[in-house]
Amino acid sequence: MPQTLDAAAVRIWCSLALDALGRDREEIDAINVYPVADGDTGTNLYLTVESAVRAVEAVFDAHATGTSVPDLPDAVRAMAHGALIGARGNSGTILAQLLRGMAEVLCEDGTGAGAGPGAEGAGGAAEDGGDHLARALRRAAELAREAVAHPVEGTILTVATAAADAAARTDPAAGTAGAAERGAGDDGAAYSSGAAVHAAYAGARVALDATPGQLAVLGRAGVVDAGGRGLLAVLAALVEAVTGDAPARVAPGARPHDLPAVVESCDTDDSSPGPAFEVIYLLETDEAGIARLRRRLDALGDSLVVVGGDGLWNVHVHVDDAGAAVEAGVEAGRPYRIRITHFGAAAGHQRERAQRAVVAVVPGEGLAGLCAEAGATTVLARPGEPPASGELVEAIRRAHAHEVVLLPNDAELRHTAAAAAEQARAEGIRVALIPTRAAVQGIAALAVHEPDRRFDEDVVAMTSAAGATRYGELAVAERQSWTMAGICQAGDLLGLIDGDVAVIGTELAATAESVLDRMLSAGGELVTLVLGEDVPDSLAERLEGYVRDGHLAVDTVVYRGGRQSVPLLIGVE
Repeated sequence: MPQTLDAAAVRIWCSLALDALGRDREEIDAINVYPVADGDTGTNLYLTVESAVRAVEAVFDAHATGTSVPDLPDAVRAMAHGALIGARGNSGTILAQLLRGMAEVLCEDGTGAGAGPGAEGAGGAAEDGGDHLARALRRAAELAREAVAHPVEGTILTVATAAADAAARTDPAAGTAGAAERGAGDDGAAYSSGAAVHAAYAGARVALDATPGQLAVLGRAGVVDAGGRGLLAVLAALVEAVTGDAPARVAPGARPHDLPAVVESCDTDDSSPGPAFEVIYLLETDEAGIARLRRRLDALGDSLVVVGGDGLWNVHVHVDDAGAAVEAGVEAGRPYRIRITHFGAAAGHQRERAQRAVVAVVPGEGLAGLCAEAGATTVLARPGEPPASGELVEAIRRAHAHEVVLLPNDAELRHTAAAAAEQARAEGIRVALIPTRAAVQGIAALAVHEPDRRFDEDVVAMTSAAGATRYGELAVAERQSWTMAGICQAGDLLGLIDGDVAVIGTELAATAESVLDRMLSAGGELVTLVLGEDVPDSLAERLEGYVRDGHLAVDTVVYRGGRQSVPLLIGVE
């Protein structure tokens, strides 16, 4: 694999980082003891990277209809901007600034870090890709430290600096180890991007292991720094995106033991109680306004991190007077997307909450109406536009209940839904996530929902109903490709069962019948058909008759799904 960082590699990097943080989110949350032991660092990093991913995908989508493709500056600017506007928490805000620092350097020329023909050695002027990436990592570490009012060692800042130091050890005279890391010898051979990211990851891993000895609260808890652990996952994704080699996954870290009820503030290492609120907002202002804001907020609280530039900033601070922190933003410019989180127990609510609610993601307006009639709060997933974690959190809040059952109804939303559930739990809401992989499983779960039943019993019953429902769908192939059922051509109908292609056909009804035969071969009592907007009622009538004639004692129900990404969804209970 070419060891370069171009726009496509940035896209892959973001996607791999999101997957990694989704896998490691709970582990990172569990070791989060600094600056506040609120158990949300993994979730915040996930939400920050999720926003970056959406921004990068938007850039690629904008080029999808033409012949051009995004270049490296397009991709890294989008990544940095997406992280900036979606940054959450202390570590997420710092990560956004790290990505901004990298983007500054990687945008310096159009070729990127060793990307594209002639990137190295063109006219003797272009620099080696590894040197370019090393400078990007250095700028990232510098900008992140500048953004924090009072940097503390043993944190994500330390890990970022160590990664930059390791990538920058380019002088062969420094010793054999340094030369091996850079992939260069005394003959001045090129320093590849792959060598640089491998060295950065190795340096970051060593630094992370040392954090408990640098920060007393980590040593007492027996854990490494949670923000640094998240950054390591992001760097591992970078290694894989550039080289194709995935570093060995870091073993789950120790979990905190004997955690103090109050953890040190970000700016000191004593045992004084920390502020009561976390305040985050986006702010439009100039450099002079930011300078005034930094002085004002630094006097109000701690954990002050201000990231961004070019007129748009993300402000994060821990304070006792949340109103004063927001007022400081108003005086400096135009604050918006203001989020205030209480670190203590959730405050009382002014209006009474329901005891229990269900939040369901649905693929079309028809199912949204059906689920709403059954009492669920719905989130519409439009074709090609899956909901973000923030949308799911807002739906959970909108349900206004003490207990919420969350039905993602899509296998691709598992990490997104898990992050949303974790954030809602941090707000004092009891959330059970049932890992439904398709809308028909969600319908089955909702059918057995009984709000008067004990919460655990209701969740078990809904999970059992969803798990007992096999799901299938008919989709249209976009291009020629290999499948488990053979080679398909663009325009072929694909019959998928439990996510795998089982049938390739050319006619909708015949393909659907083949899928039903396979799904019912193992038995079934109820078939659910969800028709897309353009599918005629005659198809439903034909399939109902087909099931009735060939499978005695099997009932069929039909719903109109409205505008959805596939023409037909099938469920068999």
